[in-house]
Amino acid sequence: MQDILDIRTLAALEPISSFSPARLRELLDYCHVENVEQGRDPFKDRPLQGQSVYLLRGELEVEYVDGNRVVIRSDSEWARHPIGKRQPEIRSAQVLSPQAQLLRVADDLLDRIVTWDQFVYHDDVRPMAVRDGSETAVKRLLNSGMFSAENLSNSPFAHLPSANIGKLLNRIEAIAVWDKDVIIREGDEGDYYYLIESGRAQVTRLVGGANLVLADLKTGDVFGEEALISDTKRNATVTMKSNGVLLRLKKQDFLELLQEPLLHRISYRDAKQKVAEGAVWLDVRHPPEYRYDKLPGAINVPLNDIRNAVGVLNKMTPYIAYCQSGRRSAAAAFILAQAGYNVYVLENGLWSVPKSEQQ
Repeated sequence: MQDILDIRTLAALEPISSFSPARLRELLDYCHVENVEQGRDPFKDRPLQGQSVYLLRGELEVEYVDGNRVVIRSDSEWARHPIGKRQPEIRSAQVLSPQAQLLRVADDLLDRIVTWDQFVYHDDVRPMAVRDGSETAVKRLLNSGMFSAENLSNSPFAHLPSANIGKLLNRIEAIAVWDKDVIIREGDEGDYYYLIESGRAQVTRLVGGANLVLADLKTGDVFGEEALISDTKRNATVTMKSNGVLLRLKKQDFLELLQEPLLHRISYRDAKQKVAEGAVWLDVRHPPEYRYDKLPGAINVPLNDIRNAVGVLNKMTPYIAYCQSGRRSAAAAFILAQAGYNVYVLENGLWSVPKSEQQ
């Protein structure tokens, strides 16, 4: 029984066979292989919903809700396609061979990859970063680290509506940068949203006449969104610490294509209901503001510390971010949402909350 999965195995499956070798290697990290003994139903405890499941080894009998039974063998054409797709719902299944081997991968991830990769061949896609608009250049852009399977799962791209993909690729711009280049400067107006395709950078803020290091950024990280969302000046300086390549979007393109799909605004009435069901108020204002008029049960993570909360806040808990007006909380919610948190923005902030309900 083969237990080691390789890209040759994936390349024989549909629609995975359309992926490039680089994509197939990425996908290996998102595949789960399981061995199932004879007589067992592999879908009894682990249903098919939300997954594409393929038979890699052995024989499997499947019974559909319409009463039909089909025996799937791993060397058949049926085995190249996900089990149960485009057929009636499966009632039960049973392994007929001494052992069967199944591969599972999330439907959502497969669909995202297929959708993005198909834009390589879309006639309307001519990225700003690619001046000649050639197919080879477009492929190079889409195959960059910014559009990896990891980023399509855990970045703003994971939430990008399909209708916006072509627009994004048309408007995104790649720029070469050098060690010690200042990309954004504290106090300047916000103009671009940046994504690091390659290289390293450092975030600093002037505190008491000295530059305080806030964060080190690497390939795959993003920056510059706070000033764009809250419509304020840059609150930190970002300096390159190596040569590299940045992808950037103009402010209006960022707001239209990335911010709005990721932000989920909610009224105070609906927010109270969610809190009653287990959501947590997240106050992103400065501590003195929080102490003065916080909402009952709220926790305080100021906007300038919100990146440090990634990995500390519980991803299983829904959060409702708020500030005074909704501007700072929108920036905080975007940062958390692109890190995979379930977070809402209180529409109009505390301005929408009766004073009698503030502590």
